[in-house]
Amino acid sequence: MWRFSGVRATLRGVRTAVGHCSPAEVRGKAAGAMERAVVRCVPSEPKLSLSFALADGSHKNMQRDQSEPLGRVLSRIATNALKGHAKAAAAKKSRKNRPSASGGADPSVSGPEPAAASEPVVKLYYREEAVAEDVLNVDAWQDGAVLQIGDVKYKVERNPPAFTELQLPRYVMAGFPVCPKLSLEFGDPASCLFLWYKEARPGAAEPEGGGPSALPPSSPTSAWTETGVRERVYTPSNADIGLRLRLRCTPGNGQRFGPSRELESVCPVEAGPGTCTFDHRHLYTKKVTDDALVRTVSYNILADTYAQTEFSRTVLYPYCAPYALEVDYRQNLIQKELAGYNADLICLQEVDRAVFADSLVPALEAFGLEGVFRIKQHEGLATFYRKSKFTLVGQHDISFQEALESDSLHKELLEKLVLYPLAQEKVLQRSSVLQVSILQSTKDSSKKICVANTHLYWHPKGGYIRLIQMAVALAHIKHVSCDLYPGIPVIFCGDFNSTPSTGMYEFVISGSIPEDHEDWASNGEEERCNMSLKHFFKLRSACGEPAYTNYVGGFHGCLDYIFIDSDALEVEQVIPLPSHEEVTTHQALPSVSHPSDHIALVCDLKWK
Repeated sequence: MWRFSGVRATLRGVRTAVGHCSPAEVRGKAAGAMERAVVRCVPSEPKLSLSFALADGSHKNMQRDQSEPLGRVLSRIATNALKGHAKAAAAKKSRKNRPSASGGADPSVSGPEPAAASEPVVKLYYREEAVAEDVLNVDAWQDGAVLQIGDVKYKVERNPPAFTELQLPRYVMAGFPVCPKLSLEFGDPASCLFLWYKEARPGAAEPEGGGPSALPPSSPTSAWTETGVRERVYTPSNADIGLRLRLRCTPGNGQRFGPSRELESVCPVEAGPGTCTFDHRHLYTKKVTDDALVRTVSYNILADTYAQTEFSRTVLYPYCAPYALEVDYRQNLIQKELAGYNADLICLQEVDRAVFADSLVPALEAFGLEGVFRIKQHEGLATFYRKSKFTLVGQHDISFQEALESDSLHKELLEKLVLYPLAQEKVLQRSSVLQVSILQSTKDSSKKICVANTHLYWHPKGGYIRLIQMAVALAHIKHVSCDLYPGIPVIFCGDFNSTPSTGMYEFVISGSIPEDHEDWASNGEEERCNMSLKHFFKLRSACGEPAYTNYVGGFHGCLDYIFIDSDALEVEQVIPLPSHEEVTTHQALPSVSHPSDHIALVCDLKWK
């Protein structure tokens, strides 16, 4: 009898062939294959879970203390199995006594009355030896062990890959990528298996007693047909309109697979909005760029927390159909637009935390990108990078207000600002943040790049606040790119809420701003705060000065930029913005064909 005495640490690492799923098991158990007993045992939790199906078809999920002796669990399993046997016998007897159509007993149930069942023998084996009943659960339930309940054997799978969350978008549209949101334990998305099905057209053969929604989720029948897509992302076609989708997911970790799960779309596939503002732009970005180029996107995607206000619906965007302002609709457009750029870097502003986690991460992860998030207050910033080209080696985010007050880098600037108490108070009330990510080339470790992302204060009269925020940003970026990572180039993206005629833009491009610039009095003489500023960089706007990057009913102008270090980087290509006719097809932005009130900037950059 196996007692596991003194070998806990050794056995924790044991993984035998019987604990792994073969491809045949992933796609359905072969005849006579051993059942599975799945054990989840995490050191930081007091209990482990045990899940398996009894012979009567019932499924058991047990929570037991890790420190409990094995014998108690086996006794409980035996009791459950006995109850299941009794229920099955009672059901068989009931069917036998049920009158048939001819008036006699049901002929489909034959055989003698079942004898009273005795409690089945329940044992746990490891390496073909019975595990002693005084062994603690934490040690007993090893991967590769075999649980026997009567005549049925189960292979024990300890901590196999498993989904902790799996969900399809609420709305799916033809021509727009559908990507499940998923979270995993003991696995990774890249090692999972996916198989998409679509509902059969009405009138196709259906199982007796109901349509697809009545089917058991374990196996597709003739009411569902395979699409042939075995990737995480499925893009429905017009032929799918009116049909629901089903996805079978099998979690994996590169070595083995866990139990499959299936889910169906809540609503059928809907028709898309037709031509979108970004469709023509995608013609320039059909492929990922080669290693010498860095395709960069900067985009304010319009936070849901702002789009869903009564003020937005009635005052800011009264021309936009209400459904087109809903986050479930806009996410379809955002995902398709961003995926179609095949970008290496994507800097986003106005990103809701839930949108980042539930929509952007799963969708862009499926297209080879990984992202980091920095919350501001109600929303924040997100930076995504292509994993095949870059690895993240450092993050140096700041809050402008906190950095200005506490970082010695900005001591001189703060000393100037304290001379203007009203202006100082307004500056320190702002919650704006700066996201700074250091990326290293996967092909050449000597190549690193500093990617900065921000969203400056929005108010039209806040010119002097934006000047000070930019001064803080550039001083911090200089510290990161010159002191912490000497000599690396800078890409600075964002919604700067400043047109090319403003002091903020002049400061960035020229390298200085005089103390008598009119923007120091942007909110009136009371808040005037004259000071001269300089910065270290030679920056240029990679996409130039478009007529506008923000187009709403009451305003249009260029507020967004991709600033680059002109000493180290140059522009290979700027992806044309949508035409004015495309932008104004539905009067202004956002619209049914464009998800934001801003337009994405896209360009291909290269090292000099």
